Order: sequence, then structure tokens, then C-alpha cells
Amino acid sequence: MSFPIAGFAGGIRDSSVTDGDEVRAETRQPSVLFLNRSYWPDVEATGQLLTALCEGLTQDFEVGVLAGRPNAVVDNLDLGDWNNADERHGVHIHRVAHTSFPKRNLVGKAINFLSFARASHSALRTITAPDVVIFETDPFLLAFAASRLQKRTNCRMIGYLQDIYPDVAVALGKVGNNWAIRRLRSALFDIYRRCDRMVVLSQDMADLLTDGGVAAERISIVPNWGDTHSIAPVPGVSRFREQHQLREHFIAMYSGNLGLTQRLEEFVQAAALLKGRPDILFCFVGRGSQENALRQLVDAHGLNNVRFFDYQPQDELTHSLTAASLHLVPLTKDLSRCLMPSKLYGILAAGRPYVTNAPVGSELHAITTKHHVGLTVEPGSVRAIADRILWAADHPAELETMGHNARQLAESEYTEQHSIMKFRTVLQQVIASPQIQR
Repeated sequence: MSFPIAGFAGGIRDSSVTDGDEVRAETRQPSVLFLNRSYWPDVEATGQLLTALCEGLTQDFEVGVLAGRPNAVVDNLDLGDWNNADERHGVHIHRVAHTSFPKRNLVGKAINFLSFARASHSALRTITAPDVVIFETDPFLLAFAASRLQKRTNCRMIGYLQDIYPDVAVALGKVGNNWAIRRLRSALFDIYRRCDRMVVLSQDMADLLTDGGVAAERISIVPNWGDTHSIAPVPGVSRFREQHQLREHFIAMYSGNLGLTQRLEEFVQAAALLKGRPDILFCFVGRGSQENALRQLVDAHGLNNVRFFDYQPQDELTHSLTAASLHLVPLTKDLSRCLMPSKLYGILAAGRPYVTNAPVGSELHAITTKHHVGLTVEPGSVRAIADRILWAADHPAELETMGHNARQLAESEYTEQHSIMKFRTVLQQVIASPQIQR
């Protein structure tokens, strides 16, 4: 297999290297290898975030990504060569072949995860050691592939969790907390405890790891971010509103993956309670495994105040995000320690307010109330969601203030540069520190 990531120095001595080559190898940048299915040109949030992170690290590290096929692409790109190695903006990319059933097919989605994890295992057998291997959670099974690579090559290992499985699946009721699931969780947390560093998105997630026995001093919090350069408040009526004849509506928008973790049926039920207000429109922008179920729920209620739109191209994202009068950011109590909604940061960058059902005590609830950037509602109450949206529709001045606060918060705390700098520091600390005893 042709695999340019195998060119990483990684501290391994090749007997064919000359003395001059060895001197040059000693001056090479440290090499880091990310494992994640989603990467450019995938428009899903995790892929976009990882792409920006990897490209932002190339000045200080030799960066490689082992990726798969994208779930959602809006640009007109040729998919024919994506099983081959590539390089883009200084990042070595290697894509492995795997199944690609539609995400709305849950069985197919599981097969895709297993197929990619297996292909990743095979690909990693062929490479020399990077200095650091970093596994993400698309899918969470990549932790096992990274652990095998670490044991084989003695490289350093970082877990970078966008969500914490199987806790998410248990919280959603998709699997029971049976013997097999507990065994899987134990195996994953054993890997987390053996990582040189664990990187999570929030203090809530960090607390869950420490409860699972991960040393607090080996956990770093690096929040996700919004692209404050390409996403910004737009004066006047947004292009998205003009294109879709939404100029006069109060738009309650959910933008992103229409997946299980969002429990979006509560927003459709809220729309049913508000169908007597023709000025209020609910917009779902994105695709995902729950799209068909949501459409069926809309039809069952006979709603004409709900519309669905496809993922928007990257260069149109600022126009769709700023089209919202109020964004919808779900985070239920049983999920608040397992993940942090990445959509929050794009909303802040767009300078728009939002409503969230995040529980009191969660980081998202604290951000919302401390910085006065959105509204909170009692978790589990559809009526509370509907009432908050009604209040928002009748208080445009208050929403404008929240939107202004949101943009200020994005610029001060949640920029791409801030998070890349934090991740760069984590890498430098891990490389400079003695390896942990495993």
C-alpha cells in the first residue's frame, strides 16, 4: 500500500538511511497522525473542525490523517480517486475503502463504522511510527486501532473525544447497559487511562472521564470553535431568506446533523403547538439518520410551519446561519456529560441567539446564562420550548442584544486560532514529557 504517512520519521531508524539523511531526519518536525473517518471534503461538523485543526498544525508538525469516505459533500468533486493517498494544504491524507450505506439506515451506519474500523486496522499495520497517534470518535472503535499502533511502535497516544461512547448510546436508550456494553466501556476506558493525554470539549466531559479513572492531570479541555472569518453577522436580509422566500418569517432554525443525539422530535412537537402562529417557521438544515422520522412526524401532525433544507456549502454557511431569528441547540440531561454541541460555536460566530434545553449545572447552560447569549428552558418540556420561542418572536430587541453578545463571545473565546493554539500546546507537552508507564 502506498502510504505517504509512512514517511514520518517517528523516531524509527531505517538501516538504509545515510548519515546525512539521519541528520536531516533529526531536524524534521514531530509527526502526528489523526484517525477519523470524517475529513475534507466532508461538510459534517467534525470533519470540518478536524480539517481546520490539521491544517493549522502544519507549521509545527508533520501532520497526517487516516480518513474514510465523506458522508456529505456539497462541492462538485470527483470521488473516484479517494481510495488513494493525497496531500492538501500540507496535510498527508490517506483514505481507506469502506462501506457507505446512507446514515439514515442505522444498521448500515453500524456496518459503515465497523467497515472503516477494520480498514483502519489493516492500514495501520503498514506504517512506521508517528511520534503521536491521535484517535477521534468517528467511530469510537478507532481507540482500539490506535492502541494497537501504540503497542507496536511505542509512539505516544492521545484520545480526542467529540463524544463519549457507549455512554451516548446508553443515554439514548439505543442499547441497554448490559454485560457486553459494560465490557466495551471498560475496554475503552482502559485505553483512555493509558493515553498520554485525553482531550475533551468541556468540563462536563472531563468530569465523566475522571469518574472513569482517568487521571485529571492527563485531561485537557480544548473547545470546538466557529470560523469567525467566514461566518459573521450579515447586514440586511440574508441571502438564504431571499432564496427561499422567508423574508418576513421568524425562523427557529436547527442547523447540523439530524441524528439521534439531538432528539429533534421535541422541536417538531413544539412546532405543532405553534401552528397557530403563521409568522413562526421551523427550519431544519442538514441531513442525518433521523430525517425520515422527523418528516413523518411533521406529516402526522399536518404541519406547514416546518421546512427541511440540505446541508449548505461552506461559502453559504454564513448566510444560512444568520438567516435564523433563533437557533435551536438541544442538549438533554443524560447527554450533557457525553458531548458538547459543536453547532454552538458557529451560531456564536454568526451573532445569533439560541434556545437550549441544557440542564442547570451543565457547561452549555452556564455559558448561555453567564454571557446572556441565549435562552434556556426546562429539559424535557415541549411546552417550555414553545413558550420560549413565542417570547423570542415577540422580543426582537432582546434577541438583538443576545446576538451582539454572541459575536463578542465568539471573538474573545471560541476562535479557530485559540483552539489550535491550545491543541498545539497539548502536543508539545506530550512530546516533551516522558512517556507514561502503560
